[in-house]
Amino acid sequence: MVPCAGFMCLLHDAFANAQYGNDTLGTLWTVLGALVAILSGFILVARNEYPEPIFVLSCILVVILPFDSLIVLMSLTSLLARRTDRRIALRAIPVAAGITVWAQLRDARRTPDASFWHQLFAEPHTGGDSGVPLRVLASDTTIEITAVTVGLIATLIAVLAGFFIRSRATARAAQAKASAAEEEAKALHADLSNQQLADAIAAEAHDTLAHSLSLLALNASALQAESTKLQRSVSRLDGNDDGAADAVDGDGGNSTDVDGIIEQSESIRRKTEDIRKQAAGALDEAHSVIDMLRHPDQARIQIAYDDDASLTRDSLDALLTDCRSAGMQINAWIDIQQLSRLNDRIGTIAYHAVQEGLTNARRHAPGVPVSLEITANPARGVLVHVANPLPAVGNAGTASAGNSTGNAEGNGRTGAAGHDGKRSGAGLAGLLARVRKANGTCRYGFDERRVFHLVVQLPWVE
Repeated sequence: MVPCAGFMCLLHDAFANAQYGNDTLGTLWTVLGALVAILSGFILVARNEYPEPIFVLSCILVVILPFDSLIVLMSLTSLLARRTDRRIALRAIPVAAGITVWAQLRDARRTPDASFWHQLFAEPHTGGDSGVPLRVLASDTTIEITAVTVGLIATLIAVLAGFFIRSRATARAAQAKASAAEEEAKALHADLSNQQLADAIAAEAHDTLAHSLSLLALNASALQAESTKLQRSVSRLDGNDDGAADAVDGDGGNSTDVDGIIEQSESIRRKTEDIRKQAAGALDEAHSVIDMLRHPDQARIQIAYDDDASLTRDSLDALLTDCRSAGMQINAWIDIQQLSRLNDRIGTIAYHAVQEGLTNARRHAPGVPVSLEITANPARGVLVHVANPLPAVGNAGTASAGNSTGNAEGNGRTGAAGHDGKRSGAGLAGLLARVRKANGTCRYGFDERRVFHLVVQLPWVE
């Protein structure tokens, strides 16, 4: 663009110089124009940073010097491409069009030897150094009309080029913003996914470890009670040995006490074995949680569906067997139909609901009977109902299972109060969140008879 603009300015200035002949003032004017024309094209280098000043300067040069209007049209294109204000466009376009038409008419109205437009319409091999006078093949009116038409068309092309460059730049900017927004959305999605994974791992850790550790605590309490009984039996046996007066009666008493001690020792041995197995299971579960933290990609698959943590007959039998062997009294009513058609995710949530209900009852109401109802069929969906009354006042570790109700909308204080009055029952809150995501309902709280209920209703999804 710089060479083209400078060349056209220099060309028109050279034609203008031919009409002055011996006119010193006119010759000086065109010589000055030639010097400026050589440098004029270089002002377009700054058109991107300063489009308004360059446009104004170009217009001034074309008006006061015999230059072609190409430099004005180039600066107009740059101005329209880099300024989106409509007022600037509405002012610049008429000015550029007027200067362009005026510059072309100025050239067309000169004498034929000093006019670029007349040279275009001249007969070949006439004028100049040919020795034959210049003969123009068109009238002056035709030449002027042609010059005006070409000037207007050139202005239109400059305007369209400016708008095209602007629209392309706008599209690129929009694409850059869209790409940045997409990257930000990906980052937010990754953060959200990581947070969801962390929440899922935390819920998995609670569901598995809390269940195993509560069994450990219950068996440890039973072991403590058995140890106390054994200590009393040993004390009675020592008293019988020291104060036996009647050999027959003493031998009979010792025999009874010895049998009781053997039975209590066997009970302690069984409880100890249960604690050992449950501790090993809790350790395995802790290792599983640690592996999830180390391998997040595998954790997503593991958490999504686990045969050991889903609503299957084997998993339910294993869960109930563990709880009953730990001393829980469970009255279960289970009616499951077409289980193979149930969605794995729904089955996993239902299993965790059963597990959380039993764990909550064992932790906050030990020693009381627990009622469990599980119904699953396409017509009614999946229903899990766990109920347990409050333990008798004065029992070790007794407490209310909660003093408020929760639901799938999260109203009220979610969770149950622990026996130390500090724990808020994150398990019920996590279960409530899982059920909500599955479009189910979760309700828990006390009825008028002070019986705690956990009711989870899930849709049947195949």
